[in-house]
Amino acid sequence: MSHPKKKNMSTEDKNRVVGGMLYLVATPIGNLSDLSPRAIKVLSEVDFVAAEDTRNSGLLLSRFDISKPMVSYFEHNKRERGEIIVERILAGESCALVTDAGTPAISDPGEDIVALCAERGVPVTSIPGACAAVTALSVSGLPTGRFVFEGFITTVKNDRRERLMELASEKRTLILYEAPHKLRATLNDLLKYWGDRRISLCREITKLNEEILRTTIAKAVELYAETDPRGEYVLVVEGAKDAPADAGGYPEDPAEHVRALMESGMERMDAIKSAAKERGMSKGAFYKLLLGTSAEE
Repeated sequence: MSHPKKKNMSTEDKNRVVGGMLYLVATPIGNLSDLSPRAIKVLSEVDFVAAEDTRNSGLLLSRFDISKPMVSYFEHNKRERGEIIVERILAGESCALVTDAGTPAISDPGEDIVALCAERGVPVTSIPGACAAVTALSVSGLPTGRFVFEGFITTVKNDRRERLMELASEKRTLILYEAPHKLRATLNDLLKYWGDRRISLCREITKLNEEILRTTIAKAVELYAETDPRGEYVLVVEGAKDAPADAGGYPEDPAEHVRALMESGMERMDAIKSAAKERGMSKGAFYKLLLGTSAEE
């Protein structure tokens, strides 16, 4: 029995903007030349654009002579505005969702509207392009075959501590985002909870002042103690190494770790040296961590 042949969709059909569809349009993370021709076409033809910041996205559209009705969609209005956007799409309109930079729904409230569309049966398609996490990973010099993207680590103290402790044993390469004014605190926390390991700090990716710094966490702490962080950062961090077979558990707090070893009979400097070795850190890096902990106390 013969079956009817399925008609192949032409490239023209695939590129045609249709109503009742949400388009996730990746925008440049710095260099405007990274906006693809397909993205420009979609932004030119949709019925309206939903943007994290309509001012920033309006400037981007104007650079490409695109004029479209815009609605704001961001973290603090996503629940109410998401419903309105989905209702418009269900009524037959086409919408392009954009973030200030990069791919919508990646460490971004667009995640929620995509989930809402999935619930309501609204088709969603992606117009791929720039993504800071993947771009930074590709130039980091660290293993890229397996990785974990964590985005921005929470600043809520207990939640942050719990998350960093949970990730301390993660063997895959880790990717984090961080703002310049929080970078020093984050680097100190990484050293405290993860120990010293390789890190790539990627700053202002694709922009004029792009910088890729491949170093260690301890050296990065030293550097930014004397240098003011500038620009948005992507941190690509080496995963945890396999622990030695005879390695036992040790207190999370560096000072408690040293005290425990001293109570077992070690002199203080020997305890510091031993604690550093157990954590896979240099004695100097651990001593600086210990001084930081003492200062907090």
